[in-house]
Amino acid sequence: MKQIIGAITLVVPDYDAAIAFYVGKLGFDLIEDTRLTDTKRWVLVAPKGSTESRLLLAQADGKAQEAAIGNQAGGRVFLFLNTDDFDRDHAAMSASGVEFLEEPRSESYGKVAVFRDPFGNQWDLIQHV
Repeated sequence: MKQIIGAITLVVPDYDAAIAFYVGKLGFDLIEDTRLTDTKRWVLVAPKGSTESRLLLAQADGKAQEAAIGNQAGGRVFLFLNTDDFDRDHAAMSASGVEFLEEPRSESYGKVAVFRDPFGNQWDLIQHV
């Protein structure tokens, strides 16, 4: 038996702002953008080369969801972007204006740096050894 996590919901304030960041600045692929109702869309993005995991960008609906934006992991790093070339991706992300919260560092498990998306979510950019 094989199971995978196909998508993780990421609550965002606005679909188009989220697409602009994830596709425009991080270089993710826009997998799908389907209008479901006048206010809801099914928006899936994925890092280049990713074949199984996706982010479902979900525009907040109501105060409770708005309060969760940027804090879905309670202030911890929420998502981990694995790369096969840390230096290439760190340079490209920095050049496109991605906010890194620290300088790159080497750990026993690999090279890593924490960055933040414009909505407050913390990510690790990581190249495992």
